[in-house]
Amino acid sequence: MAKIRVAINGFGRIGRMVLKAGLNNKDLEFVAVNDLTDNETLAHLFKYDSVQGIFPGEVKSTDSELSIDGKKIKVFAEREPENLPWKELKIDVVVESTGFFRTKELAEKHITAGAKKVLISAPAKGDTPVKTLVLGVNDNEYKGEQIISNASCTTNCLAPMVKVLNDAFKIKKGFMTTIHAYTADQRIVDGPHKDLRRARAAAVNIVPTTTGAAKAVTEVIPELKGKLDGIAVRVPVPDGSVTDFVCEIEKSTSIEEINKIFKSAKLKGILEYSEEPLVSSDIVGNPHSCIFDAQNTNVIDGKFIKVLGWYDNEWGYSNRMVDMIKVVMKK
Repeated sequence: MAKIRVAINGFGRIGRMVLKAGLNNKDLEFVAVNDLTDNETLAHLFKYDSVQGIFPGEVKSTDSELSIDGKKIKVFAEREPENLPWKELKIDVVVESTGFFRTKELAEKHITAGAKKVLISAPAKGDTPVKTLVLGVNDNEYKGEQIISNASCTTNCLAPMVKVLNDAFKIKKGFMTTIHAYTADQRIVDGPHKDLRRARAAAVNIVPTTTGAAKAVTEVIPELKGKLDGIAVRVPVPDGSVTDFVCEIEKSTSIEEINKIFKSAKLKGILEYSEEPLVSSDIVGNPHSCIFDAQNTNVIDGKFIKVLGWYDNEWGYSNRMVDMIKVVMKK
């Protein structure tokens, strides 16, 4: 079987992580990267990572390509996706990780350029619906759509927990809080931002802000539409986040029963069960979407419950991107 030919549009945190996660995957061939930054900088940032550590292999750059452990990857610096040579390069899937081409119409520019599929590494935007898939939750619903959203890192953490709970107990309503590492969308020092809280220095503040993760879960579990909401609290760590989910359920339960159900959940590689006293640095580099923290399961009066799930908001999500590339190329 021929390898899936992949291009990455936007070589930032997620773009680089997707390449690292998929570089040695026998089913994938990374053919091209498109980013407006110069190639020397791209190579340096791929090699040296303040959070994930130094890449152990050899990384070189020329004016036209990156060489990673001898694998040649073409590099372009094109602002308009429709001008990229995806047809010539026979690109199967474009990883759209710039953050800019998140509507169906904008993502379709890659299709115009000759790609077969586009996988957006963020929640989609715009009025035209884009199919949202979360591995282990609704990826079995994929019917061959060309433009797909892989949702967000937080949705990928929350949705498996919600699915397990809803399948077992039926959720009546719920609210999530993600205690989230700071990201590039915040300011390092105080400076202008449309969100006045994100305008404040990320590394010295606890920053309450918005998240669409809970509502996005209802896109992949439609029966919960209108029943979930949530907020994000950005905190001064560069990576490693945790989702706190509180909900009311229909069927009475206990801490022991909840933990038993999560421990036996058939979500290998997606949901990890832990009884260890974890902190955020412990899960940096963990490839799972969610690391369920059994020590923090709580139940009040049988039907009011709280669960906690950790996630590496960079590495875990990027591994799901690699998995999803293979899912969308099966149809």
